[in-house]
Amino acid sequence: MTKIDSKIPEGPLAEKWSNYKAHQKLVNPTNKRRLDIIVVGTGLAGASAAASFGEMGFNVLDFCIQDSPRRAHSIAAQGGINAAKNYQNDGDSVYRLFYDTIKGGDYRAREANVYRLAEVSGNIIDQCVAQGVPFARDYGGTLANRSFGGVQVSRTFYAKGQTGQQLLLGAYSALSRQVHKGSVKLFTRYEMENIVIIDGRARGIIVRNLITGKLERYSAHTVVLATGGYGNTYFLSTNAMSCNCSAAIAAYKKGAYFADPAFVQIHPTCIPVHGDKQSKLTLMSESLRNDGRIWVPKKLEDAKALQAGTLNPNDIKEEDRDYYLERRYPAFGNLVPRDVASRAAKERCDKGFGVNSTGLAVFLDFSEAISRLGEDVVRQRYGNLFQMYEEIANVDPYKNPMMIYPAIHYTMGGLWVDYELQTSIKGLFALGECNFSDHGANRLGASALMQGLSDGYFVAPYTIQNYLSDQITVPRFSTDLPEFDVAEKEVQDKIDKLMSIQGDESTDSIHKKLGHIMWEYVGMGRTKEGLETGLKKLAEVKKEFWTHVRIPGSKDDQNTELEKALRVADFIEMGQLIAYDALNRNESCGGHFREEYQTEEGEAKRDDENYSYVACWNYQGDDKEPELLKEELDYKYIKVQTRNYKS
Repeated sequence: MTKIDSKIPEGPLAEKWSNYKAHQKLVNPTNKRRLDIIVVGTGLAGASAAASFGEMGFNVLDFCIQDSPRRAHSIAAQGGINAAKNYQNDGDSVYRLFYDTIKGGDYRAREANVYRLAEVSGNIIDQCVAQGVPFARDYGGTLANRSFGGVQVSRTFYAKGQTGQQLLLGAYSALSRQVHKGSVKLFTRYEMENIVIIDGRARGIIVRNLITGKLERYSAHTVVLATGGYGNTYFLSTNAMSCNCSAAIAAYKKGAYFADPAFVQIHPTCIPVHGDKQSKLTLMSESLRNDGRIWVPKKLEDAKALQAGTLNPNDIKEEDRDYYLERRYPAFGNLVPRDVASRAAKERCDKGFGVNSTGLAVFLDFSEAISRLGEDVVRQRYGNLFQMYEEIANVDPYKNPMMIYPAIHYTMGGLWVDYELQTSIKGLFALGECNFSDHGANRLGASALMQGLSDGYFVAPYTIQNYLSDQITVPRFSTDLPEFDVAEKEVQDKIDKLMSIQGDESTDSIHKKLGHIMWEYVGMGRTKEGLETGLKKLAEVKKEFWTHVRIPGSKDDQNTELEKALRVADFIEMGQLIAYDALNRNESCGGHFREEYQTEEGEAKRDDENYSYVACWNYQGDDKEPELLKEELDYKYIKVQTRNYKS
């Protein structure tokens, strides 16, 4: 069986990263100018990595799917970014951030990577402050913090409800400086379609110019993917419409392992679905759970009246309200981790206590916070989020409780990477949400921004040098090589096949069917029977797509329907991969909840004896089951135990 080498350095946990940096191979300034790096993606991970590589002296080609890096989905992150600064003097430390992240991920993440993430977290805040990111500050002028789920300290730095946007502007300014300097070439409105492998190493990419429709070739000494997650496999998610998994699937089909695809995060505080014409969902930041209290009626008749629209929630007496998270998890209350809060909301709604017309919503209420703090303070903390909610739901959240329900938000699974963030393909690196490395089976709130900037600013700039140190004598690659011909032909054949179908269904209608299957059978609650049914239905929707999809327009021009079709073809492959992994993992952990494996109290029941590993899936060909490889998780510095958020 193939042995997976994660390249974890020797030595004590707290010294591994320092030891790595002390002994890694370097590239001198003159040689850096001879080396080219392709970065795919311009979100927080991609922009920070490209800017860092450019500042170091490498030649960087950075590809952006949007018309500007400022449109990357990283801007949608609202609540904040974690860092172990202990500014509140409340007992935080690097070790506690490490421990909370491992525990929050239900002990399914790699110790060494997570400790490094916690270790560099403070550097991220310093970097962003130096860039001018306008973090919130307290009355004395020092940086403010708030709490997020799964922790008992305040370590989340924030900029109102638009932290991701402000951090991205900081990374964008660093990137723009390098573009102006000439060390980074920025290509906007390009989408990566394939990876070029030469002698076992990633040496280039095939991209589609989204304006002209033409396929283009680019070569480099190494390729870095920072293309985000695969949440839009479910059709309805909090992800931007253009978020997709095509780059990751292209890497997977070239031999990169895909790790833990079943680990999908369902966020507990999203605006509920309000009709069958909806194309995406809207996140309400986890930061709202600092001051908002989540509840449903205690009486079933009150819930029925709310569903019928004959009862105002403000008319329900305090003693008739069930603050179920505070009741079930007194130590953490409304700030339990996302997977726990989401399942608790589903349990209440499944029992009939949902509060909107569909019965699929719970209340997030700020009346107590407004009474305690005053409306002005609440407005200062969450004003833009309240405004967004009112515009979408047409309800004033200062006077009425918000209605929320869980929705697909983030994907913990991704391309397998080693300690150096290199995939199983030599010379192909994956950063940010695109990789699997740091969050296990469930990500804690405010940790996505931390990981993206950690990978881009403070990890990849070191590890990529270690890889490139023996590439300094390798000449630049011609894009006329036969490997580029083959890679481009694979993409062109796929496009030609799609365009030739001319069926009777739109791409969106098939994507919506895919989403229904995923949510119904591979969603918040999974069973063996349901997953087997889901796999059969996914095979049917794949056949339907390749025989009935209709793509108007031309392949040789701007064609958004063709863009969507190429992505949906990959979403179907991704859906099957998620289902395979979920069916294989006969346990419940984090965001992966198999209903057959739960405690008497309805909590996730892990099987550490048989499933304490990273599931690495190796592509075997179209319509063939992927091969399962395992990276065993060996916890040496932390005691593995059942998560407890009650005491």
